[in-house]
Amino acid sequence: MAVTRLTKLEIQIIETLWNQGEASIREMQEAFPEKKRPGYTTVQKMIYRMEAKKVVRRIRKVGNFHIFAANVSRDTAQRRLVDDLLAMFGGESRPVVAHLIGAGKLTLEDVEYAEKTLKGLKEGDKA
Repeated sequence: MAVTRLTKLEIQIIETLWNQGEASIREMQEAFPEKKRPGYTTVQKMIYRMEAKKVVRRIRKVGNFHIFAANVSRDTAQRRLVDDLLAMFGGESRPVVAHLIGAGKLTLEDVEYAEKTLKGLKEGDKA
């Protein structure tokens, strides 16, 4: 399934579903920090838009409200974001890596993980 581009607010909303598995609109709204909490109708409108995009789905109705679940995994959404980011740099990862290094956000553990992953890919090609 091709994942549509998610907005920052949509990602914040679906984060609740990834963490809890399922939630009502009220539960998703209350998951926001109190000072930055959008209104109930704002979250409701976003959920309905996300449902139209097939990013979330209604799984059941309890009383007067619906319970929703994510239709897209966190991994799939992250891959889409990274692909979109790399597309902004013409598919080149070096400018992104250079920025991460310059900003101090690339740790030695990150580099070791990348080396291990690349070695695994290289060994997989030999097999």
